[in-house]
Amino acid sequence: MDPSMATPHPVRREAPVSHLLFLHGFRSSPQSQKARQLGDWVRAHRPDLTWWCPQLPPSPREAVALLENGCRDWPKAHTAVIGSSLGGYYASVLAERWGSRAVLLNPAVNPARDLAAHIGESRGWHDDEPFFFRPEFIGELQTMAPAAITEPARYFAVIAEGDEVLDWQEMHARYAGCAMRVLARDAAGSDHALSRFDDQRPEVLAFLGLGER
Repeated sequence: MDPSMATPHPVRREAPVSHLLFLHGFRSSPQSQKARQLGDWVRAHRPDLTWWCPQLPPSPREAVALLENGCRDWPKAHTAVIGSSLGGYYASVLAERWGSRAVLLNPAVNPARDLAAHIGESRGWHDDEPFFFRPEFIGELQTMAPAAITEPARYFAVIAEGDEVLDWQEMHARYAGCAMRVLARDAAGSDHALSRFDDQRPEVLAFLGLGER
């Protein structure tokens, strides 16, 4: 039996995706496993897509400004955002502003609360470069928080019960009513990194109406 639970969803066929944005999490980078796997898939199977996976600055305000500026000319009805952890929070912020579709991978629900313990110097996972998470960044996260998920049909969440960083039940409650895949605690890859993301990738792409050409 599949050790996970899925909330069924229809394949969305309107407004085909032509632009795909991937947002990494706190301390992560475009070198994350999920970002590299998706980027490799796009290059191999859908080179017609516009793909962007930028390195995000520590400041949430600057990160969202970078994304808004970089995607200014993107057709928002044809844009999809995939975000992991803190990137999932940013993905929700942008999806609510743009009316775009979003896929959320173990998304942060209340990063202003959770990242308060990380004020000060941190280091990137992939390059070990130091950066500073400043006290004012907490207020920036609070200011941009979406009040609600206004159109649940535009969202698909992949949530791991075995997430060792974030509370899976809090994620589940936040995105109730959205299409969802919940990976049971004993399922392979049921962790914060979704270390078996290739197992979920087909369902993520199907939600976005993306297939091989």
